[in-house]
Amino acid sequence: YDYWKSCMVAFLKSIDSKTWKTVVKGWDHPVVTDKDGNNTGELKSEEEWSKEEDELAHGNSKALNALFNGVDKNIFRLIKKCTVAKDALEILKTTHEGTSKVKMSRLQLL
Repeated sequence: YDYWKSCMVAFLKSIDSKTWKTVVKGWDHPVVTDKDGNNTGELKSEEEWSKEEDELAHGNSKALNALFNGVDKNIFRLIKKCTVAKDALEILKTTHEGTSKVKMSRLQLL
């Protein structure tokens, strides 16, 4: 996993900065705001997205594509329902590295 992770991080960074940003920061579907700028909770249609929102969504799609195609079928089953690249990578990280408690336990055993 460590080797795969290093290669995947390098690959995602090489695609473009928006792709890597969506992996680091996550991506949220754009929502409609009222005249005061408050979130209404209603999702924007893709036609309503700003250029920035569209670029971030595209970056998320590129990152998800890389992650989906960079794992075998057994591992893909763990992330196949993810729509956010950051979530998919977190699932893979937890699966292979464990939670922070598991990591601490491993260190204490050394």
